[in-house]
Amino acid sequence: MTRSAIEQLVFMMDNAFEGDPARPDQSWHAVLVNLSSVKPEDWDWIPPGGKRTIRRLLLELGQCKYVCDSQAFGDGSISWVESRPGWSTITSRDEIVAWLSEGHRRLRDSVAALQDDAQLLEHRPSYWGEPREIRWQINTMIQHDLYHAGEINHIRALHQQNDDEDA
Repeated sequence: MTRSAIEQLVFMMDNAFEGDPARPDQSWHAVLVNLSSVKPEDWDWIPPGGKRTIRRLLLELGQCKYVCDSQAFGDGSISWVESRPGWSTITSRDEIVAWLSEGHRRLRDSVAALQDDAQLLEHRPSYWGEPREIRWQINTMIQHDLYHAGEINHIRALHQQNDDEDA
């Protein structure tokens, strides 16, 4: 029984979401690191020709974490179509970030609880409509964090008018 792949995936999940505390200079890509430079006035700004705000991106990101955890590791009671867990009760930035962080914690703890790397090849329900390998679902969630971190950074930079600065 080995867990080296599981441990690597948990490490990558945490780095994509919160960055690496041992290497903060290499954590510019992480969701929470990108949020640290978002000002209150950036939170609900919509870029010209755009439709989504930073707030909206975080709500989607959080929902995906809750849905993936529920479908792949839980009872399947949270789905993308039927519910938006927590959306109606959270409004402030701090509440949204706490809710998002809790979603991340739940999903990463479910991954960390796997007992053997062989489980990563198991097909489990997903919100994509059909069962997928656990490793595929985890990889998609890591990519999703990085994708939205980049979007958050870009929206913030456009609104702060410093998009031409080196990252």
